[in-house]
Amino acid sequence: MATAVSSTKRAATSGHDDGRTRARRALEALNFFMADMQAGIGPFLGVFLQQRGWQAGPIGTVMTAGGVAGMLFTAPAGAFIDHTKKKKLVVVVTGIATVLASFLILWSQAWAVVTVSQVATAIAGAAIGPAVAGMTLGVVRQKGFNAQNGRNQAFNHAGNMIGAGLSGWLGWQFGMPAIFYLSAAFGVLAILSVLAIPEKAIDHQAARGLEQGEDSDDDGEPGKAEGFKVLIRNKPMLILALALACFHLGNGGMLPLYTLAVVGAGKGNPAVFTATTVVVAQAVMIVVSLIAMKVAAGRGYWLVLLISFAALPARGLLAGSFIEHWGVWPVQALDGIGAGLQSVAVPGLVACLLKGTGRVNVGQGAVMTVQGVGASLSPAIGGWIAQELGYRATFFILGGFAIASLALWIGFAATLRPACAGTDGGGQGDEDGAGADRGSKEGAR
Repeated sequence: MATAVSSTKRAATSGHDDGRTRARRALEALNFFMADMQAGIGPFLGVFLQQRGWQAGPIGTVMTAGGVAGMLFTAPAGAFIDHTKKKKLVVVVTGIATVLASFLILWSQAWAVVTVSQVATAIAGAAIGPAVAGMTLGVVRQKGFNAQNGRNQAFNHAGNMIGAGLSGWLGWQFGMPAIFYLSAAFGVLAILSVLAIPEKAIDHQAARGLEQGEDSDDDGEPGKAEGFKVLIRNKPMLILALALACFHLGNGGMLPLYTLAVVGAGKGNPAVFTATTVVVAQAVMIVVSLIAMKVAAGRGYWLVLLISFAALPARGLLAGSFIEHWGVWPVQALDGIGAGLQSVAVPGLVACLLKGTGRVNVGQGAVMTVQGVGASLSPAIGGWIAQELGYRATFFILGGFAIASLALWIGFAATLRPACAGTDGGGQGDEDGAGADRGSKEGAR
């Protein structure tokens, strides 16, 4: 009898493990295909609209409208994901929105239609990130989140690279509209991937950072409002947020405007050149992210972020000096350096600065919001400058915004260096990133 019971338990456990294994593989497929869902048609949109008579100013404005919508929706989306058990449905809805948005632009290039499409795509991109992070945490729990999230990101970068490469080839062979069909296809495949995740494999309490046996009172905590108070009281956090805002004010519009400049001058095939910009940056970003982890462990986050801020003025100088098809290699390599370093250093440093406060994730959201302000305004500001002064002057000006970041980072080095020295908080931040107030509470204890 005991043997029969034991066998039954082993069978049940095996079935549960199989469900979680299928869920992990489905999450990796979802991250691969959702790369296009998060960015929509991305930099290809500017070239597509330029070919249909749009000027740089209006193109930058509609991109900014999407960026602002995504920024404003990120925090409410995260709060909703925390409370809902319909996380898979959220991804399905965002996938459908992405597919419809792609066809909407093909149907009409009227200003109102394009703006609505960009806003819908941005909202979908803002919602899918927290949803996938929550499902990952719910499937692998806190202990396995760091490793699974790393695999998710690897598949996401691969999806970006392969999607961009396919977009370039399809656009070259069949014209720019083919890229919209590819984006829609990725959206459909992402929907199929999320539907392959067994619902029973997701622990929705663990998905919000509350595993069984956890001593937590998340429902009664003030959350976002208290988070902004922590940010305001923490001087290094304020300096970090302001430096990042200045950086992204220059960086956000650089890629679409450089694409418009080169293609508009007839120095590159629109689809192939745009695809190359994405592939180069993503490839460099993967390598730089791995290097950044080692540098941060040995020298601290201050140096890592200093190098990332310095990459933008150099990028602006190169972009303004060489508006050529081959310029994509150095210009986008520098983009990969800046973004790759920050993808490791910013979450790690925020976790380090807020260690013991119980508000690490709120701090991450606050910094992301400030970053988003700069990134959202950048395409519009750059687009109108380009229309009035030309592309060369625009790249010099955009690159110059990061000089303010460097001035802040160097000027307050005495304050920042001690705060940026430790990487224990950074490691914890990476471990707990998607949502885990659990890690923050442990730090507080």
